[in-house]
Amino acid sequence: MPHPALPRIRAAYHRIAELDRPELWITLRPQADAERDARAVDARRAAGARLPLAGTVLAVKGNIDVAGLPTTAGCPSFAYEPEGDAPAVARLKAAGAVVIGTTNMDQFATGLVGTRSPYGAVRSALAPERVAGGSSSGSAVAVALGVADIALGTDTAGSGRVPAAFNGIVGLKPAPGLVPTTGVVPACASLDCVSVFARTLAEARLTLNVLARGGPPVAAPARLPGPWRVAVPPTEQLGALDDGWAEAYEAAAARLEEAGAELSRIDLSPFTEAAAMLYEGAFVAERYTAVGAFIDKGTPDLDPAVAGIIRRARDIPSHLLFADQARLGALRTAALAGLGAADALLLPTTPGHPTLDDVAADPLGSNARLGRFTNSTNLFGLAAVAVPAGEVDGRPFGAMLIGPAGTDDTLATVAALLTDPPVSLAVVGAHLTGLPLNPQLLASGARMVRTTTTAAEYRMYALPTDPPKPGLVHVPEGGAAIEAELWELPPAGLGRLVAALPRPMTIGRLRLADGTTTAGFLCEPGALDGAPDITRFGGWRAYTNRG
Repeated sequence: MPHPALPRIRAAYHRIAELDRPELWITLRPQADAERDARAVDARRAAGARLPLAGTVLAVKGNIDVAGLPTTAGCPSFAYEPEGDAPAVARLKAAGAVVIGTTNMDQFATGLVGTRSPYGAVRSALAPERVAGGSSSGSAVAVALGVADIALGTDTAGSGRVPAAFNGIVGLKPAPGLVPTTGVVPACASLDCVSVFARTLAEARLTLNVLARGGPPVAAPARLPGPWRVAVPPTEQLGALDDGWAEAYEAAAARLEEAGAELSRIDLSPFTEAAAMLYEGAFVAERYTAVGAFIDKGTPDLDPAVAGIIRRARDIPSHLLFADQARLGALRTAALAGLGAADALLLPTTPGHPTLDDVAADPLGSNARLGRFTNSTNLFGLAAVAVPAGEVDGRPFGAMLIGPAGTDDTLATVAALLTDPPVSLAVVGAHLTGLPLNPQLLASGARMVRTTTTAAEYRMYALPTDPPKPGLVHVPEGGAAIEAELWELPPAGLGRLVAALPRPMTIGRLRLADGTTTAGFLCEPGALDGAPDITRFGGWRAYTNRG
């Protein structure tokens, strides 16, 4: 919800001083400038402007243009003064977000570790001896440490998801093309995405909705009715994982199943084979196209690992690119066929979490390992969300859900099953199993727990609605037990049902036969005038089947 901007900005700068983590920033705006913008946001809101992100503190990765701040892409000698905000930044500012600075990153967005920067290695927010993950390291840690509410990153090979996993936050990456990449220094222009970091799924979803406004329409593929369907590979196909990682992954899959998702097996090999192609094949040549001419100048502030990767890409024969494109097409076909009717693929976000010393000892090997599950997502044109999904030895374990383009809301809803306990809802009318409105429940990720009845303290009326629906009301005496079904669904799914609920229907507390109470469908008493009392039938299904 929107809130006053000025006190939130002041709290952010107080937190920055308290933390003393200068390696998070490339350029931190003067507090007075940010406060000026905050006052303007508060004034706009007071004047009646609709600002869904009012009072939201925004940090921006250093390869994304912010008006008035240099764009460096993690390399001081590359810096330029942008003519204005990147569209992604402009959209968030227009919605009330206030930028406080640009954040540190793996140079030229080439890395998944967060240490390849002349501005300093970024440490994990929760385990300082370990890497923060890259390339969007500063953005993720600024959110994890409570400085920024949301932050922009970019994601080509996993840079919007790996840092989320290592810092216990949410990383939301749409499919390529949904959010404009104009004003973003490219890594691989055909694959780059602007991504979102937030502490909660709700904040990430709201931010993505603002970013995607006016973007190209992406139709989500039609899905069959029923519970969420999640594909999971056999654990042995995940390869070598850090100690405890396999158990944490299996526990995450079990939580989804307990929450009502249907799990199905999938062959992961098309995904992992494509992932290896991103750096080991010809696609890395696009990184040379992006910044190779600058790298060839050999400025002293170039990171050696980054410069080496990009220079080697210069000499890749063009015929290999066409061969790799053909191979990638075949792998993508196999991967999507494997997904089939599944709503999402569940994977660990990374195979493990290296220390700073691990990366220093093997900078290329450590980095390559981290992309095992993330590298293929953009090559296949898919969307993904990374969320906290448990702990291993006191450190966050991150899981990732991957799905087709346009399914960002679906992925976030399924991910909520890992982060938010489901809520119960009693159904007594047209939402009962097999009745006309039941697909609304199924589309919200609901699953039926059991059939039951209400306590004997309700009366039911047939309302003149389209489609026909009953009105259930509590009465102090003369009530009866009414057929009911108890369902469980994600909190976000319940929120969508409530938001779309037409009058005179309401959601209230409903008592069941066993004496427990839960949320349930009720009716405004004023709508009952002239409606026939159908209580004697014992339920809506019996009434509609009365013959």
